[in-house]
Amino acid sequence: MPDLRIDPLSGLKTIVAGDRATRPGGGFHAEPRQPLDPETDPFLEGHEDRTPPEVFALRDGGPPNSPGWKVRVVPNLYPALEAGSAESVEIDPLADERLGEPGFFGVGPAEGAHEVIVNAPEPVTSLHQLEPEQVETAMGVWRERMRAHAGAPYRHLIVNEGRDAGASLPHTHAQLYALPFVPAAVARERERFTAYALRTQGRNLLADLLQEEVRLRERVVAIDEEAVALCPFASRVPFEVQIVPRRPRSLFEDDGALGARLLHDVLGRLERVLGAVPALNLWVRTAPAGSEYFCWWIDVLPRLTKLAGLEMGTGVNLNVMPPEKAAEQLR
Repeated sequence: MPDLRIDPLSGLKTIVAGDRATRPGGGFHAEPRQPLDPETDPFLEGHEDRTPPEVFALRDGGPPNSPGWKVRVVPNLYPALEAGSAESVEIDPLADERLGEPGFFGVGPAEGAHEVIVNAPEPVTSLHQLEPEQVETAMGVWRERMRAHAGAPYRHLIVNEGRDAGASLPHTHAQLYALPFVPAAVARERERFTAYALRTQGRNLLADLLQEEVRLRERVVAIDEEAVALCPFASRVPFEVQIVPRRPRSLFEDDGALGARLLHDVLGRLERVLGAVPALNLWVRTAPAGSEYFCWWIDVLPRLTKLAGLEMGTGVNLNVMPPEKAAEQLR
């Protein structure tokens, strides 16, 4: 029988229907990505003049906007947010605190920041093609840039790998959005962390969830000294993986574990199981403004299936790969 599962962190529902994976065309396999053409790669070392001027870089030497960097940060050439203060402004005309006759069309300035973090100078298409130490260095810069926008209500850092995951440029890079609001999905998670803490005399929702997952071992993929990789109980897509710090911290940008080496390991496991590192979306969930109780984590969602009418119309995901089976294969 299919399962209806509720994600403990978000409250969102997923239907896990493993038998659907046996239907025609239901198997999972990732195609290798095409190699980069260095001539058309604006993020390649030596092509610094093809991007906006850098706002931050880790360098062995040399002046800004020249070769010799390890990780480089530039404004997005086509920003989703106009450079500004990213201060929170209530624009919803139907918000409860508004008095009088409500309007309908809330609008305000999309101010904040939208940066590109080039993870390495080498012309590679995946974090997995870097050495673990390079992934650790890149993620240290992710942390540094999130700190640089600490005043924003929410900082959302993403990595899109592969065209099917929305990557317009193949060279490995991250994007950071300093948003002038807390997204509804993140606010819902904040509420669940708070409700759990109040119910349990201050315990941390994700820390307790992780402890139970490690006890059960059914969905654990790997563990190292910093973090645990697991396929979440209500996985939205096949082979979804979460990387959770072993010691809970609200903010990813605070000093402590990064989970970089475990992330590199997980990408290698996906490659071995699927034949190649699949197109994927990765993001860092960090504490939004107004959080008293939270814990950061990293989500990795391979793009092996297509969202269809159920997912887009209801927000309910249909996953044909039970996370217990996915974790077993990745182990």
